[in-house]
Amino acid sequence: MPEANREDGEHEENAAVTQLYGEPFDSGLALAEQHQLAADLTAACAVYEQLLTLAESIEDSPDVQFLRAHLLANIASVRLTATDLVAAEDAVERSRALLDGIASAPMGPRGRQLWLEMMLRTLLARADLLRRTGRLDEALACLDEAALRLPEFDDPEGLRTSELGLNRVHLLIERSEWGAAEEQASALLSTTPATAVETIPRLLIALGLICASTGRFDPAEDYFARAEDALRATGDTGELQSLLAHRAYTAMHRGDFDLAEQLFAEASAFFERQRQYGDLAVCEQARAFLAGRRGDSAGAADLMAASLSRFEQLGASIAAADTMLLGAQHAYDRGDITEMKRLAQEARDVYQVREVHERCAQVDLMLARTLEDNLNRTDHGGHERKSVDNALSLALPAALALEAARYGFATAHARSQWLELADDAMRLVFRLAVRRQDQGLLFELVEHRCAGASLALERKPSTPPASPDGATGETGESVSVFPSAAMKVYGHVDGPTTLGGVAADAAATAGLRVAPPPKVRMSQEPGRVALQEYIAAAEFRYHRRIVDEEEVPFWITDDLTSRPVVQVRLADAGDLFMTWTWAGGARGFGTGHGPAEEVDRAVRALAAALPGPGAAAEGMRQAFASGAMTDPHTEHALARELAEAVWPEGLTAQIRQVSARAGRPLVRIQPSPRVAQVPWELLAVDAESDVRLIDLADVVTTAPTSLRRLDPGPYPRPALDAGVHRDPAASPDTDTDTVVLVLDPRIPGFRADSPLGSVLGPPGSDPELLAFVQSRLDAGAVLPSVATPAEAFRRTDLDRDWLSGALRKGARRLMYVGHVSGAPVEGGQSEDGTLHLCCGPGTAGLAEAVRTHRPLSAKDLLLGTLPLRADGEPGARIWPAPPRVALIGCESGGDLRFAESFGLATAMLHNGAELVTATRWVLPTSFAFHRLAGLPESVRPLSAAVVAVDTAHEDQDPVGRLGRWQREQLDHWRADGRIEHSPLLWAAMTCIVV
Repeated sequence: MPEANREDGEHEENAAVTQLYGEPFDSGLALAEQHQLAADLTAACAVYEQLLTLAESIEDSPDVQFLRAHLLANIASVRLTATDLVAAEDAVERSRALLDGIASAPMGPRGRQLWLEMMLRTLLARADLLRRTGRLDEALACLDEAALRLPEFDDPEGLRTSELGLNRVHLLIERSEWGAAEEQASALLSTTPATAVETIPRLLIALGLICASTGRFDPAEDYFARAEDALRATGDTGELQSLLAHRAYTAMHRGDFDLAEQLFAEASAFFERQRQYGDLAVCEQARAFLAGRRGDSAGAADLMAASLSRFEQLGASIAAADTMLLGAQHAYDRGDITEMKRLAQEARDVYQVREVHERCAQVDLMLARTLEDNLNRTDHGGHERKSVDNALSLALPAALALEAARYGFATAHARSQWLELADDAMRLVFRLAVRRQDQGLLFELVEHRCAGASLALERKPSTPPASPDGATGETGESVSVFPSAAMKVYGHVDGPTTLGGVAADAAATAGLRVAPPPKVRMSQEPGRVALQEYIAAAEFRYHRRIVDEEEVPFWITDDLTSRPVVQVRLADAGDLFMTWTWAGGARGFGTGHGPAEEVDRAVRALAAALPGPGAAAEGMRQAFASGAMTDPHTEHALARELAEAVWPEGLTAQIRQVSARAGRPLVRIQPSPRVAQVPWELLAVDAESDVRLIDLADVVTTAPTSLRRLDPGPYPRPALDAGVHRDPAASPDTDTDTVVLVLDPRIPGFRADSPLGSVLGPPGSDPELLAFVQSRLDAGAVLPSVATPAEAFRRTDLDRDWLSGALRKGARRLMYVGHVSGAPVEGGQSEDGTLHLCCGPGTAGLAEAVRTHRPLSAKDLLLGTLPLRADGEPGARIWPAPPRVALIGCESGGDLRFAESFGLATAMLHNGAELVTATRWVLPTSFAFHRLAGLPESVRPLSAAVVAVDTAHEDQDPVGRLGRWQREQLDHWRADGRIEHSPLLWAAMTCIVV
C-alpha cells in the first residue's frame, strides 16, 4: 500500500504535487489531472498509459498492484469521459481484478482506507459504464455493492456518499423516473459538502436536465447557471462544453430551435476535436431532429445514420434506440410506413429489455398517433372501427402510464408541469373515443380523470403493481412517506427512494406527496371499474401503478331518495368533456363536450369580468368600472356565452322534465380546472328568456372522490340535505352545540387600513353583524367566549393553536370571515393557499412568514406537524373540521382550479367537514362597494352575504337555503340592477361537498 511509503511523511505535499507513490508517479498523476481539467483527454490518457507501462515493469507486490489499479481506474475515468466505452470497460475490469487480488494482503488502517477508496471509485466507474451501455440492472447491483462497502470507509465529509447518490440519480434519469430522480438530487444537493467540488456541479446539471425534460425550463436554466459558476471556479473546461449541449437540449425542448441548433453545432465541434464520440452522437441525434423539422430530410437521415452508428459501436443500446425512434418518426413523415414500424419496434424491444418503461409508452403513443393520422388521411371504410380500436389499445394504456408518472414527483408544481406534457397523450385518447362514438368509454374516461389524486399521509406506502412474474417490484421493505432521519440515500430504483438526515427533512417539506386515485366502481354493486382493462394493460406493460387498491363507487347514492339529483362531472382534454347521471327517483345519464375554442373564449370573458388575483386594488377597480358583472345587460350576455360553451341543452331539457314531475332537482357539479370559476347558478340556459340554472335547480359543487373519507374521525355528523353524502359514523358523546366564529381577526403587524387589514370594518359598527353574533350567542355555545357581540370581531388571540383547541373539543360549525391568500394557479400548488389568523412569525408552520405574521396554509391543515417532527401529527388530528365550515375570504374555494385540489376548502373536507361554503374568486368588501361604486355606507353587501351563509348553515338544507338567498339576489338584480345585488359578490359563493 502507498501507506508504507508515507509513514514518516503522510501529509507531505509541495505546492503542486501530492506525495503518494514517489516520482515519477506523483508528478505524472498531477500532470494528467491538469490535462483532464483542460479537457485534453488524449494527453491525459497518454500520461496515464506511460505511468502504467512503467508500473508494470516494476517487481510485483501489493503496493505495486495497488498503483496499477489506481492508474487503471484513472484511465477508465478518462475513457468514460471520452465515451470510449470499450476501452473504459477493459480498464475497469483490470482495476477491479487487481484490487480483489490484494484484498486480503496485510495493510494498516490507512492502507485499508486507501484500498476502500479505490474500490469505491472502481465500482462507481463500472456502474457508470453499465448505465451508459444500457445494462441498468447490472449498474444498480454495482451501486448496491458500493453501498455495502461505504459504511467501512472513513468519509467524514460525505464525498463518496454524494458520488454514490449522484450515480443513483443518473440511473433514475436513465429509467425516466423523473420524480424520484429530482427528489434524490435535491436532497443530495442540500447535504453535499461544499468541498465536493466535482459532485456539486454535476448534481446541478442533473437537476437542470430533469427540469428541462419535464417542462420546467426556467428552473433548468437556473441550475445550469449555478453549475457553470461552479465549473468555472474549478477550471473544468470539458464539463463546461458538456453544459453547452445540455443548454442546447433545453432550448430545443423549449421550442427555441435556432438557439438549439447553434449550441449543438458548437458542442459537436468540440466533441469531435476531443474524440468524445458518445457525446458527439447525442448532438447528432438532436441535430437530426432539428434538420428534419426544417425540412432537410437528407441532412436528417445522414445525421441519424452517423448517430446510430456511433452508439452501436459504443454499445450504448438505449441511446441507439432513441435514435431509431427518431428515425421511425422521419420514416413516417416521408411515407415509409414499413420502415417506421421496423425502427419503432426495434427501439421498443430495446426499451423493454432494459426496462425503460416510459420510453415503451412513448413508442406506443407514437404508433397510436400514426394510426390516427392515417385515419384522418385515408378512408378505412368498414375497417375504421378496428383501426380505432387498435389505436386506443396502444394510446390509452400508454397515456395512463405517462399521467401516473407524476406521482413520483415530490411537489405539486413538478406534477403540474409534467401533466402539461402528459395531457397531450390523453387528448389523443379522448379524440379516439369520440371518433369511435363510444359514450360508455367517454363516461369512464371522465370518471377516472375526475377521481383525483389521493393525499399520501400513511406511514406505509400502498402496494406496488405486480410484475408479470408476480414480484412486487419493490425491495420488500416498507418505506415511510416521511422517512426516518436515520435512513440513507440507498434504494432500488424501482422502489421508493429513501432519504436520510437533512435530506429527509428537505424532501418532507418540499410539498404534498400524492398517490394514484382510487379505482372508480361504476355501479353500487361490486363489478366493473372504470377503464379496468386499460388500467390492467398499463400496469402490466409499463410496470407502473395507475390506481390505488382502494375502490370507491363513482357516486354514493344510498341516501339520495328524497329528491331528484344529477351528478355532473367535467374533464379537460383539449375540448371540455362532460358526463351526468341521475338518481333520487330520476334515471338516466349522458355525455357531452364543448369545443376548446368556444370554452376558452367564454372563460377568458369571465376572467375579464372578475377582480384580479390577490385582491389588488386596480383589479377590483376595473371589475367595478368596466366588468361585465356590474351591469345587468353585459352580465346576461356573459351568462349566455358561458351557457352556450359549457352547458348542454339536452341536460337543461332533462332538468325541466324532472322538475315538472318530481320537484326542484339538485345539480351536483364537479368542474374541471379550466371552468372552476364558472358561476353555474348564473348560466342563462334558455336562448329565448332570462332563465338561469338556479331558477330551475339548486346547485352544489363537488370535490374529487379521492377526498371521500373512508376512516371518519370521532366528530359527529348531523343530518344534511340529500345532496350531501352523510358520514354514517357519529359519536354521540361529543359536545356538538358549539359554533366556532373567527371574524375578521387582527393580523400581527398590519393596520386596519393595510392590505391585510380589516374586512368588516370597526368592531361594533355594523348592526347586522352584531345581530348575527347575538343570535348565535342566544342559540348556544360560541367560541371564543364573549360577553358582547362586538368582542367577537378583530380579536388578537385567534391563532392556530387556539383554533386547534377549539376544534378538538368538538364543534358543529366553523365560520371564518377574513383574509385568504390564494395560490397562483400557474404554480400548480393549491396547498399554498393560506388563512390569516393572529399567528406571529415565530409560530411553527409550513407557510413562509409575511413580515410579522405566519399564515396558516392548506398544507398545514393537511400535513400538520408530520414534516416538522418525528412525533408529528397529521392536520386532521390537529384541526379536525366540524360538519359545516364557512370560509368567507378571497378565492377560498379556488382549489378546484388546480389539477390537484388540496387547497383550503378541500383540506377542510379532508379533515372531516361534510360541507364547506367558499368563494370562487376575489371578494369585494363592503368598503369596496362604498368607495368604487358609490354605495351608501349604510348598505353593506358583504355583511349581508355573511349573514346569509350563517343562516344557510343553520338550516337542515344548507344548499337549498343558500340557493334561495341567491335567487332573491338574482331577482333584485334583474328587477332594478342595483350594484349591491350584483353577482360579483353573491355568485362567488358556492357550497362544496364530496
